[in-house]
Amino acid sequence: MQNKRVIAGTLAAAMLLGSLSACAGNTAKGSEGRIINIYSWNDEFHQRLDAIYDQVEGISKDGNVTYLKDGTEIHWITYPNEDGIYQNKLDEAINAQQFAAADDKIDLFLTEADYVTKYTDASADVAIPLTDLGIDPDTDLASQYSFTRVAASDQNGVQRGSTWQCCPGLLVYRRDIAEMVFGTDDPAVIGEKTSSWEALKATAQELKDKDYYTFASCADTFRLYSNSISHSWVQPDSSTVNVDSRIMQWISDSREWLDAGYFDPSVKGQFVDDWYKAMWSSSRVFAFLLPAWGINHVIDANWDGPDGMWAVTTPPQEYSWGGSYLHACTGTDDPEHVKDIILAMTDDEDNLLTISRYFSDFTNTRDGMRRAAEDDSFASAFLGGQNPFAYYAPVAEKTRMAPLSPYDLGCVEHMERSFDGYFEGKATFREAQEQFETAIRERYPDITGVNWEQPTTK
Repeated sequence: MQNKRVIAGTLAAAMLLGSLSACAGNTAKGSEGRIINIYSWNDEFHQRLDAIYDQVEGISKDGNVTYLKDGTEIHWITYPNEDGIYQNKLDEAINAQQFAAADDKIDLFLTEADYVTKYTDASADVAIPLTDLGIDPDTDLASQYSFTRVAASDQNGVQRGSTWQCCPGLLVYRRDIAEMVFGTDDPAVIGEKTSSWEALKATAQELKDKDYYTFASCADTFRLYSNSISHSWVQPDSSTVNVDSRIMQWISDSREWLDAGYFDPSVKGQFVDDWYKAMWSSSRVFAFLLPAWGINHVIDANWDGPDGMWAVTTPPQEYSWGGSYLHACTGTDDPEHVKDIILAMTDDEDNLLTISRYFSDFTNTRDGMRRAAEDDSFASAFLGGQNPFAYYAPVAEKTRMAPLSPYDLGCVEHMERSFDGYFEGKATFREAQEQFETAIRERYPDITGVNWEQPTTK
């Protein structure tokens, strides 16, 4: 995988950046290209655009082409996110952008929060500043949650992307287990028992006393700790990975909670078979820490019982997990189409509320989400008629984006993998550290060292 410095060097030399601003700001739709190429790692944005964008005329039988009313075609190019495959393919296409035929140029691409800064870096100039497209973030995107705008901006504060999503996380719990252990499944009552780490630890002991696990695995709590780090994994112009004190505290607390019996020892990480099985009705796992996409696409997809057996409530701290950012690619021959798509899919409040209603996303407009939080028509049958937006909205208002770096995805993946053996008692703490150090250097050859801070208290 290319790192930030490689991208900044190769693309700045390869692309004719000086001519882009005029192209982006002044091209009329009638003189634009015939093909809009959109790069992504899944069909999430694809589905929403096909359903919501008012310029859609039709869709090809195989679903890979979306036809617009003016005769333009959107071609969807998708690669898996795992092991950096999507980023590698995207980087290859970006490096070929200057010399690509008009119909082959990248016009719009998506990134995740874990690597968005790699592509918004000012020196790389891969993503067009929104102002160069004719979008004023301070007016056109004024209702977006501020932390999403910060995440989509370069180191100079210039916004180079936008998102329809805001991903505040909640605690998602089993109502039937709550009834058996606490005598109630009321989200307000349960929220009092989960609203801080201290309260949650006492609740975890209550669950253990009744032979239940609080969470499935150590990885389930990771995002709350990583969302509150004080500085990025790799500082700008540094070649050292810094393991923040909050990450060190996650390691310490995870070992404590695992030894205390608060995690299911049979579950090794997330997005693996045992983790999905922990969501079955036969599981003795009480809760998960997830944003809206985790409920809609993970728990709901694996739950084998009736609707109404899950609910959401207050997490032990505010956090955000995920988010897909849209970027106009430098060199696009369709800047006006791209501008229209970005505005329609990330700024239009009615469109965003429609996405929330039909796809259950918590979308990126403060006013719209406040409306949804007070509107019973946004209640979820899967959550027993509960309106989750009433819980998402307050968390989103208080969430702050953790400092980001282009190395975040690899650091997160290898941190969780490297300490599995330590949590299982199969490796010493130092052996786990060495495994991480080796893995991170192999993934990012420009990394020369790893600094381990001391744990902090919650």
